[in-house]
Amino acid sequence: MNPVVDDAGAPVLVVSCSLNPASRSHALAVAAGEALGALGARHELLDLREWDLPICDGKACYDHPSIGPVTGKVDAAAAILIASPVYNYDLNAAVKNFVELTGQAWAEKPVGFLCAAGGQRSYMSPIGLANSLMFDFRCHIVPRYVYATKDDFTPRQEPGPELARRIRQLAEAATDLAAALRWAADRRTQAV
Repeated sequence: MNPVVDDAGAPVLVVSCSLNPASRSHALAVAAGEALGALGARHELLDLREWDLPICDGKACYDHPSIGPVTGKVDAAAAILIASPVYNYDLNAAVKNFVELTGQAWAEKPVGFLCAAGGQRSYMSPIGLANSLMFDFRCHIVPRYVYATKDDFTPRQEPGPELARRIRQLAEAATDLAAALRWAADRRTQAV
């Protein structure tokens, strides 16, 4: 049994970052939640379309009433999966704004990516944000990530079988990494 399943506290947070009502990246987020559920891992879907988040100005934005609750969700997570569309060879501005608004809550979290893109050439799109998360917040980036184009979805805009398999693999890798990091932290605590 996966050790994350036994953790009565922290869920895996799946952040759906598209603001588009017909978003394929949101379909990836939902499928990730289903994969986590099938593993028995607690999880929560945070859909940025449902939150009134300000643009980060580095000052007054942190006083906005939505910031405390979303920061609390990031802080409480055992791991975070980011589902984002790819625009102009990069993840969308909403996810970058979300990271800026929630800042230190990301510290030392395992983070994985699910990307929906228009074509195959943006495959490296999550690398910039992954680097920022590693250097700014010492996040542990799941080395497996999901990159999907419209061809990976069924006509009903659901993940096809191969895409669903890759989403399950990401869910497993994220929960395994979270469990390993928790085990290492517990060992350090016991050694003191």
